[in-house]
Amino acid sequence: MLEIFGIGVATLLLFVGFGLLIGVLFGFFGMGGSFLVTPALLVMGYPSRVAVGSGLAFVFGTSVIATLRHRDLGQVDYKLGVLMIAGTTLGIEVGKEIVLHLESLGLASNIISVTYVVLLGGIGVFVTYEALTGDGDGGIDHDAEGEADADDIPATAKKLQSYRVPPMISLRGGVSVSLWMILGVAFATGLLSGFLGVGGGFIRMPALFYLIGVPVPIAVGTDLFEIVFSGGIGSFLYAMDGGVDLSVVLPLLAGSALGARVGSAATSIVDESEIKVYFGLMLLGGSVAVAVREVGGYLDVPVLNTVSLVLILGSALLVSGMVVYSSIVEIRNRSGSRSSTAD
Repeated sequence: MLEIFGIGVATLLLFVGFGLLIGVLFGFFGMGGSFLVTPALLVMGYPSRVAVGSGLAFVFGTSVIATLRHRDLGQVDYKLGVLMIAGTTLGIEVGKEIVLHLESLGLASNIISVTYVVLLGGIGVFVTYEALTGDGDGGIDHDAEGEADADDIPATAKKLQSYRVPPMISLRGGVSVSLWMILGVAFATGLLSGFLGVGGGFIRMPALFYLIGVPVPIAVGTDLFEIVFSGGIGSFLYAMDGGVDLSVVLPLLAGSALGARVGSAATSIVDESEIKVYFGLMLLGGSVAVAVREVGGYLDVPVLNTVSLVLILGSALLVSGMVVYSSIVEIRNRSGSRSSTAD
């Protein structure tokens, strides 16, 4: 079989196509997508350290592109970002050491997979529930100006902000929070980032909003700024141990570069709240896929690995397809409205 960069052409095209789907999601939702990449690599049989390290290297590349866009929109709080980097760096190192230790015991793949199932499933249920029962205003508002409204700050964040343990740090949007709270959130998300091989966006962005209380647009922009460093540091640490496979990362980045442009363009056309439920279902799909793989391994049923990979790719295809489909429908509606006005 013809090979390029040491991998088969079919696998190479699969990575490019998968990167394209992830890029659409990343450009639209502002999240790196490594929470799908790492389990997909695990399902495909890559060693745990390669799946985690390559996932971090991929999210590093995608976050650089996204941060530049959000910087132009004034949605990056650099003070908060630098403080988050300090706590995240320590958390990543601890998470990496845990993975290497578990790998030496032969337990890394199973424990990482179970953690994925619980974490992705829990967040997926929460997002889907909010989308079905909420008023549609709880998602990422791409047009927000980044100024905090006291009524929009979650009750949990208000409670945590009331614990005024010095030194207090003033953040954009008029938010004031203890330095130790910021470092604690950063360490916890860095630990998960290093352990699961994810940029941590789907964990850290909600944490910045629900726990620290910064406005959602600033949470997204600052989170991506922080992912540049956490992804870069994490992938460097794993690369030192031979955990980054460029024959995987490069085709993924090639596909995501195009997908990110499509997703970014869609943010000015489609209301994210309209397809938020699909995003929640995608997280649930990723969770079920990893669970199916674990069951297949336990029962020694190889076909379940294929089912798992189809679920991951199908979940990404479902949501990225809805982003593109909704964009086309909205463009047609606007075109129809202009035609009616002209008549």
